Amino acid sequence: MASSTAKKVIVRRFDRENLTGFVNPLSYLQPASLELLRPDGTLALLPYEEIKSVCFVSDFDAEAEPRRVFLTRPKLEGLWVRMFFRDGEVMDGILPNNLLSWEIAGFTVTPPEPDSNNQRVFIPRSALRNIQVLGVVGSPLRAGRRKAKTAPDQGTLF
Repeated sequence: MASSTAKKVIVRRFDRENLTGFVNPLSYLQPASLELLRPDGTLALLPYEEIKSVCFVSDFDAEAEPRRVFLTRPKLEGLWVRMFFRDGEVMDGILPNNLLSWEIAGFTVTPPEPDSNNQRVFIPRSALRNIQVLGVVGSPLRAGRRKAKTAPDQGTLF
């Protein structure tokens, strides 16, 4: 996400209408708020308590509502999590399996359909009531276990 200085986002809020705009992926997360550059050129500072999610999108005008949960076990590497929002909505996502890459203000997840309009989603911690880890996909611990078993009557050469 750090290849350009402005990424298109749609900010979903709890009590108000959605906002569209642009963020700098390196500096949009401020200590108490999110920094959003509106299409009209104004800068908005949105408190985390008002924000439900920040969807990094490829197009502002896409109307299709993306799928919120995985229908099967995901193939992407990372922690498969289920997030429960304050308003009762549920959403699945994949968190990076690296604790150092998690933001203090919230979590950036890969949604169930990353090829749709929503490419990444930032969820503030204050928007969540609960978060559960459903599985670890692509764990490095399992890579060493996969050894081919030899038949008991097969001789060894070395």
